[in-house]
Amino acid sequence: MQTRNKILDDVSQLMTNAMGVAQGAREEAENAMKSMLDRWLADRDFVTREEFDAARAMAQKAREENAALEARIAALEAKLDK
Repeated sequence: MQTRNKILDDVSQLMTNAMGVAQGAREEAENAMKSMLDRWLADRDFVTREEFDAARAMAQKAREENAALEARIAALEAKLDK
């Protein structure tokens, strides 16, 4: 009976070690894929969300300033026409 427990203990230890190796391989594969994806994205010159939001805010401000200037020009032209 003791021999059987030793075999089961050995199989259990082997499975535990195999799971540890599999976990390590999975983590290494994830890190490699993340690194490849980061490099690929960097090569494509994509912008970050923060950069996009900043550019969008600047464009919105420029549109508002443009509209204000158009209104001012229209008012000045109306004064000249009188």
